[in-house]
Amino acid sequence: MPVDRIVIENCAIATVDAQGTEHASGHVVVAGDRVESVAAGPAPRGLADVARRVDGTGHLLTPGLVNTHHHFYQWLTRGLAQDCNLFDWLTALYPTWARVDEDMVYAAALGSLAVMARGGVTTAMDHHYVFPRGAGDLLGAEIRAAREVGVRFTAARGSMDLGASDGGLPPDFAVETTDAALAATEEAVDTHHDASFGSMLQIAVAPCSPFSVTTELLRESAALARRKGVRLHTHGSETVEEEKFCHERFGTGPTAYLESAGWLGEDVWMAHCVHMSDADIAAFARTGTGVAHCPSSNARLAAGLARVPDLLAAGVPVGLGVDGTASNESGELHTELRNALLINRLGPHREKALTVRQALRLGTYGGARVLGRQDQIGSIEPGKLADLVLWKLDGLAHSTIADPVAALVLGAPAPVTLALVGGRPVVEAGRLTAVDEDAVARRARDEARRLARIAAEG
Repeated sequence: MPVDRIVIENCAIATVDAQGTEHASGHVVVAGDRVESVAAGPAPRGLADVARRVDGTGHLLTPGLVNTHHHFYQWLTRGLAQDCNLFDWLTALYPTWARVDEDMVYAAALGSLAVMARGGVTTAMDHHYVFPRGAGDLLGAEIRAAREVGVRFTAARGSMDLGASDGGLPPDFAVETTDAALAATEEAVDTHHDASFGSMLQIAVAPCSPFSVTTELLRESAALARRKGVRLHTHGSETVEEEKFCHERFGTGPTAYLESAGWLGEDVWMAHCVHMSDADIAAFARTGTGVAHCPSSNARLAAGLARVPDLLAAGVPVGLGVDGTASNESGELHTELRNALLINRLGPHREKALTVRQALRLGTYGGARVLGRQDQIGSIEPGKLADLVLWKLDGLAHSTIADPVAALVLGAPAPVTLALVGGRPVVEAGRLTAVDEDAVARRARDEARRLARIAAEG
């Protein structure tokens, strides 16, 4: 049966394939939801069933960006606790976050997803772990928002069962029981997870962090995920305070503790991983455990500098994450390409830390690998899903940068002329195709004000 084709041509192309193939001027043919071909020069004439031709002159075509760590609900609490480290920031904001409800989470998810999609994200991920009693279907609200915006979505069903009275960081009213968390997580997998090649929705099992969950929840969650064949996600080695907490409570560092609970493996990825020893990096490399690098959030909360060059040299899968927008108020992943490169050059490797092409790979193929979808997305290759972004680089902010990848990574945020998810446009000429951006902004503002009012009332 014939399928409609989209032809994008006359643009620079960074395929981010294994060889790093690039074309100064090339074309891509999309057939249905897949990449049919990619090559230098103009597209062949005489192609059948071409529904659309896009002239990409002055543009760079890349794979869609893949976000590997986020907390959508924090869209409603941006700009607060501005001068705190992680533990103080969490302590300041948990009382507000514990008042979220379904309408708030839906509005926050729409805002988070809209900004990311407009900035080139085609696969989003969220780690939601705050489930106040009677708040409604919070995970369902996020799933509905992702469906409306039109991006692929990995929903990590988070959980916390270690409240302050038991030695954890979150207040008691913000946590679930262990059994309730496990039951709700299993229900989320059974109801929503789609393991198919072109899946738009996958579920991961995601207890929050070593300082907010019990060892029992970690172990049982790992067993649940492996029984169901889904991936595992948590925070790890984010701060020196976390390192101290683990040594005091468990007698070992975060990596060794998590490994003892079954939390290293090719089906696991962890956010941040800032304070990693050589032995920790070796353990991640040996087991294939992935890392979501969140440079802006790490800087905002003074968490430290992740050893990304050393992780990559060891063969550890590394992708990029926005993290929650209460610690990365821009909410955009394409800014993380630049920040990953610049921040890592402040470390011991200096100018050799990362190249612009390594930064682009982190945000595309690296993220796909972290999410276990590297055979489907993350590079422009025949047979892969047509998740593509066309970046405009001939305008005022970029026209004098001859290297298009350098323009994208080092330059100002580039406008997105076209973004495709499975061959379907989600962004056209810098605007979202499926949702009204102004309406999304108004709704999020109203829900943020409602949340602030409820939190102030106690």
